[in-house]
Amino acid sequence: MLFVLALFAVLLVVFLSPLRSFALTGASYGARVACSCRFVGGRELSACRQDFEPGMEFVSLSEDAQERSVTARFAWIVSDKATYREGWGCMLDSWK
Repeated sequence: MLFVLALFAVLLVVFLSPLRSFALTGASYGARVACSCRFVGGRELSACRQDFEPGMEFVSLSEDAQERSVTARFAWIVSDKATYREGWGCMLDSWK
């Protein structure tokens, strides 16, 4: 039993960091693309999902119309937000 727990701990350490990196990449991509689609392209947020790459089914989107931002979450693991700024377009908040 101790061996199984130790093996699980090692696998968690080995795979958690890359999984989190992939999830953050997906969330960041989703936020940036959806923000541009919504606030630059003027499309509805629900239509912006058509611009996603295959494999992005776990990315959920939410919009803050007053702030002119879109938040993308990847399967409750990570999230990122992109905000529209006049003359600059959409920029990820994590890039500020």
